[in-house]
Amino acid sequence: MSSKGTNKRPIESDEPSRNKRRRRGNKSREEENDLLDMELKVNQLFKSLDSQLTADHYLRQLTRFGADLSPIELADLTISGTSPPPTPTPLPPVTHKLTAYTANAIKDTSSWEQSRVTDNMPAFVEKFTAKPELLSRADKTPGSPHTLIVAGAGLRSADIVRAMRKFQGKNCAVAKLFAKHMKVAEQVAFLAKQRVGMGVGTPARLAELIENGALKMDKLQRIVVDASYIDQKKRGIMDMKDTMMPLASFLTRKELQERYLEDDKHVDLIFY
Repeated sequence: MSSKGTNKRPIESDEPSRNKRRRRGNKSREEENDLLDMELKVNQLFKSLDSQLTADHYLRQLTRFGADLSPIELADLTISGTSPPPTPTPLPPVTHKLTAYTANAIKDTSSWEQSRVTDNMPAFVEKFTAKPELLSRADKTPGSPHTLIVAGAGLRSADIVRAMRKFQGKNCAVAKLFAKHMKVAEQVAFLAKQRVGMGVGTPARLAELIENGALKMDKLQRIVVDASYIDQKKRGIMDMKDTMMPLASFLTRKELQERYLEDDKHVDLIFY
């Protein structure tokens, strides 16, 4: 009498593959840390990113911090100058579906060779403006800036305001549009009477001023995202959920989103 044995393959440990992924992750973090210049407070990553790579980074951070959102909700927060194609079922990863649309909406600034420190921001904006001499002029309609600069915090916004004062004049203000400096009511009153060339602020406060009608978008020509700056904890505006998600919500507002690729009332989207 013979017995039939079952030949089972030995269970292979997944520890080697786990270690490989861990080593790959550690290498990636080391490479990212090498780009962080704490003396200058700058993430040097952005100086080498063209429109496509900037779009990839934006979408990577969006999906990272928007992990609790549905694919549809993430798509709503994706920068695009045109409507994305119909979404098939099942839904593919958002980053694969929309990255090309995001890249089309972002202005390529990879030709900028200088460091992206605060003091260089005025020259940077001039370089990527068709008529830089007009940066020191404001529309006659109060509260109608041609440029908005979006930063992650009030203190950082204040530093940018000081750097951009070369564009300020009697009839062209560089407006402080962030919390902890002025109350919303004070900013509303300021925008109601003052001609503004540039506005510098945080995403949430800028959105609030747009919604209450104080900050007008009719004459807007460009949005500059303060992407390269990092704080003492090595974090930039796109490195924290508390700043990345409000930034995404602001950049994808309907009155902005539809203008990134339009010739009429076009808005440049620029990552510094």
